[in-house]
Amino acid sequence: MYTRLADLYDVIYAKKDYAAEARLIHGVIDRCARTPRRARRTLLDVACGTGVHLSHLRTWYDVEGVELSPWMLNVARRRLPDVPLFQYDMRHFDLGKRFDAITCLFSAIGYMPSVTELRRAIATMARHVLPDGLVIVEPWFTPERFTDGHLHADLAEGDGLKVARVSVSRREGEMSVLDMHHMVASRNGVERFFERHEVRLFTHEQYLSAFTAAGLVTVFDAEGLDGRGLYVGLASARSNVSLAAQRHTSRAKVSA
Repeated sequence: MYTRLADLYDVIYAKKDYAAEARLIHGVIDRCARTPRRARRTLLDVACGTGVHLSHLRTWYDVEGVELSPWMLNVARRRLPDVPLFQYDMRHFDLGKRFDAITCLFSAIGYMPSVTELRRAIATMARHVLPDGLVIVEPWFTPERFTDGHLHADLAEGDGLKVARVSVSRREGEMSVLDMHHMVASRNGVERFFERHEVRLFTHEQYLSAFTAAGLVTVFDAEGLDGRGLYVGLASARSNVSLAAQRHTSRAKVSA
């Protein structure tokens, strides 16, 4: 998974507004984190992919990244040669330091295969955040919001190539299975490859329970970055995350 796709990933998602999403994340951190307002706060992006979010978030933060796929990590390192990037599973990494904010975006958390592993991943992130800092996670769809049998198609263009992707999504028990078929046309001919992604349909309660078990005081913004929602966990049991803070996580209330 994310092998051949790594070199095409940024072409396929070229229309994704990473800059706007980074501004929204910055707004959440600026309003909700209680860590000191130093000249440069620190941020770790877990499952950083090809590093596009980091390339924008570094405007405000000293950034680092963690990514499991070596192919995706290679792309990120080419993009961000001066940024510390590490190959780790989100459940097991230990960087020996803590950050003002930790993000896990684009529903990467859904690749955890069970509630136990979800809790393990959130707990690992929580261990790496400073007191009064934030753990921000963009979830995958919950069971009631997932459309069984959903059909999707993308057509994208890169430098000297065109990429077509069609996918069929189905539910198998507590998992969503996404069968993705790719066709890549270049001057060398046409290449076809297939990837299957199995993404867990965690419930809202399971997400909240994982955050609570990790000692995070958590609010949920149902809109989030792209309609999938956003969990914002404050790493301090003594602080009160108010409804006002929760509302500030909405797109309309976050300033650049």
